[in-house]
Amino acid sequence: MPLNYWTRWPLRESLSREGVSGARVWIGRAVRVVVLAGLVWITLTGPGFTGWGRVAACAGMAVTVLVFRGFFRMTLARRLRPSIGLYSLLVAAAFGFAFAGAQVPAIVLWCACAVIALERLPLSFAVPCAAAALGAYAVLGHGNWIATTATTVGLALAGYVVRLDAEARGNAQRLLAQERAARKAEAESAALTERGRIAREIHDVLAHSLSAQLVHLEAARQLIQRSTDLEADRDQLLDRVVACRGMAREGLDGTREALSALRGEAIPVEEFLRRLAAAEGVQLEVAGEGRALPAEAGLAVRRVAQEALTNVRKHAPGARVNVRLEYGRGGVGLEVRDFGGRGKPGELGGSGSGYGLLGMRERAELLGGTLDSGPDEEGFVVRLRVPV
Repeated sequence: MPLNYWTRWPLRESLSREGVSGARVWIGRAVRVVVLAGLVWITLTGPGFTGWGRVAACAGMAVTVLVFRGFFRMTLARRLRPSIGLYSLLVAAAFGFAFAGAQVPAIVLWCACAVIALERLPLSFAVPCAAAALGAYAVLGHGNWIATTATTVGLALAGYVVRLDAEARGNAQRLLAQERAARKAEAESAALTERGRIAREIHDVLAHSLSAQLVHLEAARQLIQRSTDLEADRDQLLDRVVACRGMAREGLDGTREALSALRGEAIPVEEFLRRLAAAEGVQLEVAGEGRALPAEAGLAVRRVAQEALTNVRKHAPGARVNVRLEYGRGGVGLEVRDFGGRGKPGELGGSGSGYGLLGMRERAELLGGTLDSGPDEEGFVVRLRVPV
């Protein structure tokens, strides 16, 4: 048995009424009221008290009840010296009742002191305190020694059992509180994860569309500001407006698609890539046996494909692009390769937040996958691998 088992206080949860059913609390209160009323009746109707003696006996019992309450509060606050002091007053009060001729209140008080000491004090103090109360009961009880011994041992065991029951209840309450805290932390973590997911979706869907619109709008603004003949520049302005409208439509479609993905209503990855390849005019190659992908893995493939093709439009306009989707045994891979543009970087080259590749890599790492990107001898390649 470890040393701290003897020196530590019982759990606060075991000393309080927390976790105790309302029925049990009211039954305990009713028992105490009945016992106290019986003791008062026995004392007042006995031959030892008359006149002012009865008043003094009632006052003594009232003070004893207040000392009991103070002892409970001090032990709940884990204040050892006040608890021992109040306990000593209770034992002394029992001696006072005994010497005044009120044997029954004295015996009940000694027995109660023994039980509450074993229940509420550290064992290194509870054992001698309970021994003092039970010793006084055994010496001054004036009963059959066999019955007295049996009662003394029974009370000691009863006090220890009450302590074990209270500690079990306290441990259960503590475990319940820890479980609730763990669930709360898990819920907060899930909420933060979902916020991060939504933030990635906002970036991946809207950032490039909006930044591209800003480029076209800024070009249109400068053209209007510098032009001396708006009619002559009408075609250029119209091209800018049409481009902005296309970007807005693209962003709206991407937003709808993101909302569908967040609701779990997205179309299969392979079908999505076929539509994307047709819209972008790129070649799609599928290898391996096709199958349904988990939502997060499928979303990662979609977003990486979109981001990679957006980067091609920005930095290598007119380049031939090949997209390869490969179903493996333990995961799925995506490769987007361009073979170099036929001209200088487009007007979208300076647009965007600059976090495209970083966002793709973070998305892959969150799923336990990898993302590599960089130039090779033929152009620029982006490779994604995520486990499924």
